[in-house]
Amino acid sequence: MSALGRVVRSGVRRRRMQNAVIGLATTMAVTAAVLCASLLVASSAPFADAFAKQRGAHLSVRYDAAKATAAQLAGSADARGVTAAAGPFPTASVTPSLDGEKLVPMSVVGRSDPGRDPVDRVTLTEGVWATRPGQIVLSHDAGVPPSPGLRLNFPDLPGEPTLTVVGVARSVSRTADAWVAPSQITALTAPGARPGYQMLYRFAHADTGARIAAGRAAVTAAMPAGARIGDQSWLAVKREAEQETAVFVPFLVAFGVLGLIMAVLIVGNVVAGAVGGGLRRIGVLKALGFTPAQVVRAYMAQALIPAAFGTVVGVVAGVVLTRPVLSEAEEAYGAAGLTIAPWVVVAVAAGALGLVAVTAWASAARAGRLRAVDALAVGRAARPSRGRAVVRLTGRLPLPRPIGLGLARPFARPARAAAMVAAVAFGAAAVTFAVGLAASLNRVQDAREHDRADVTVEANAAVLGPGGDPGRDGGPGSDGGPGSDGGPGSNGGPGPDNGSGPHRKGPGGPPQITADPAAITAAIKAQPGTRAYYATTATQVTIAGLSGTTDLHTFTGDATWSNYQKVSGRWFEKPGEAVVPTQFLAATGTRLGNTVALNHDGKTIRVRIVGEVFDPRNQGMNVLTDAATLAPASTPVDSYRISLKPGTDAAAYITALNSALGSLDVTARTGSSGGESEMILVLDALAAFLTLMLVAVAGLGVLNAVVLDTRERVHDLGVHKALGMTPRQTVAMVLASVVVVGLAGGALGVPAGLALHAAVVPAMGHSAGLTLPTSALDVYAPPELLLLGLGGLLIAATGALLPAGWAARTRTATALRTE
Repeated sequence: MSALGRVVRSGVRRRRMQNAVIGLATTMAVTAAVLCASLLVASSAPFADAFAKQRGAHLSVRYDAAKATAAQLAGSADARGVTAAAGPFPTASVTPSLDGEKLVPMSVVGRSDPGRDPVDRVTLTEGVWATRPGQIVLSHDAGVPPSPGLRLNFPDLPGEPTLTVVGVARSVSRTADAWVAPSQITALTAPGARPGYQMLYRFAHADTGARIAAGRAAVTAAMPAGARIGDQSWLAVKREAEQETAVFVPFLVAFGVLGLIMAVLIVGNVVAGAVGGGLRRIGVLKALGFTPAQVVRAYMAQALIPAAFGTVVGVVAGVVLTRPVLSEAEEAYGAAGLTIAPWVVVAVAAGALGLVAVTAWASAARAGRLRAVDALAVGRAARPSRGRAVVRLTGRLPLPRPIGLGLARPFARPARAAAMVAAVAFGAAAVTFAVGLAASLNRVQDAREHDRADVTVEANAAVLGPGGDPGRDGGPGSDGGPGSDGGPGSNGGPGPDNGSGPHRKGPGGPPQITADPAAITAAIKAQPGTRAYYATTATQVTIAGLSGTTDLHTFTGDATWSNYQKVSGRWFEKPGEAVVPTQFLAATGTRLGNTVALNHDGKTIRVRIVGEVFDPRNQGMNVLTDAATLAPASTPVDSYRISLKPGTDAAAYITALNSALGSLDVTARTGSSGGESEMILVLDALAAFLTLMLVAVAGLGVLNAVVLDTRERVHDLGVHKALGMTPRQTVAMVLASVVVVGLAGGALGVPAGLALHAAVVPAMGHSAGLTLPTSALDVYAPPELLLLGLGGLLIAATGALLPAGWAARTRTATALRTE
């Protein structure tokens, strides 16, 4: 065993470059595997995991404090079926102002220490909890910039109180927009407003709407009539959260599988190459009397030592890099407490070492079975017959001799070249997929901005939210009316409209224009810079057989230039025709050409569906039609959207139009974008990060192969140098040896990336119940594909740079002495 130990130690010291490559490749592979596996695990059920960890509320109910006492509410915790309850917590509905600009309405709850409550344990993500008056903690879902240090003013309240944001938190149950100390609620309650209490419940059985309804009836049975103002079921929150999460799953599965396959491929290739490169030394050991079993153990140990070091470093790096990525995933998932599962780290480390051991065993066992004379005869070089025909062919080409020698080199080691091609192909596929994904997401974001225009005309009293969009109608805990288990936080009223464009009517929504439409239209048409315009109105209708309401958006004027992206069919051309989103078709069981009956103000209006559009607002329950479809039951206009002629100065146009509008109580302003979605930003960041990881792993695969090839040819390299090859020519020869590999890998990787994009991006849309428009799928241009194909060459050349430099620096005498 002492002799075997000396062989192992000698081998580790002797092959420093190779061991460094093994360790580095293992580090990168393990890092990528930890990251990808952690994301896959975190994406399996983020809402369910967070809901269980935070003991989310199955039902949150808001009560009228004037009709129910705190003692009565606390007694509801003993109702049949209730397993845990928290509250009563005092509540208030407020509209904050930031730097003089009104923000969206918020529901504020007074809680002193949510971390100890038996229900809805709110998780702080930044800062500290509000413990005294003058402090406020914002929810990530509040619609207000969640940044500690902000000072929010409440000019509509007595004394115009100002609160400082001291923390940012997340409630998986979405029970509030903000939290304050209970003593602060009195100052946030407007004169004449009904003070409220919030109670949070968990039930023994809460998996269906019927069971939630039974639980609601149980907890409110002993309450005075009219005490319940509204409530929110966890099923509505769960449905919305899982719809958002579903977008991520196909994306993470694709990158996770790519990363894991590349990790296996690179580690296996590196170890097999290291063992295969030592055939001559194995022959020497066998000639000295080592048995095949001793040879196998020696080379397994030589591979496992640097691999173990690389595994440790990779695990640490993977954990460090995964934490901020999981933090970004939390933002997108709307969950809290996503962590790296310990079993993932153990499984990846054990899998990496097991892969190294199995690969080294297989390669060493094959070499150990060779006779000593055969192992010595094989040595380091490839068979002389391999690649001769290609060498002769490249010799006839009008290329410098070093370039020709390099181009022929992969054919001398076809198995090794194939492994390099596979590594480069995976890297090129990852880059192609990431580029296409980013382009698709940007076009999806563009398609979400349905009512984008150069200029908009709205009523003067519009309350604007962040970014210039009209504020949402209500939000978590707003007084939407008595209630139901409507959308998240609705308390029975309409939930937020997260899309751009016309919003549903409700507290905080944009007021309708009461001025004479003919006068506004005449002022717009009179402006010389007007290219096109239309007016839009949002109202609500019901559909027989469907619960809840559906948003009806009507248009006056030519709206064909609007930014609604067509999925199929055409835009409506006359009254009685309508276009709808994919979710509407699925919910109603209809298709293009069918007629749907809409109930509006007690009247039935029939519309024929002629087109399908991309419109995720209100979970796709929208109908778009001509305003004349509602006549004579028309409604006032919400806003006007104007497109300007090319070259028109928008600022001058707005000034002139406002002057022409005069005292009509409307204002023209620049049309604004809703900004880039947080989910799209997170997906772009994840795609870029994971792509860099995979490209780095692919480059290491090339690096390893070129190092092995260069070491095997070091004697030939000395001969070339002795015959006059300069360092630059040496670098050119080594880089030329990966040109064929890079081009082949790019040629294989780009189609693979295209296929991955074609499979994953539509799946991401379908997971969220959306059919993406064609513009979001056809994102690759021929010149771009050519550049992506050359990206394989760039990956290969980058991986070969280090060994090329080493070969150029090797002295001629040193290379000639190497056997």
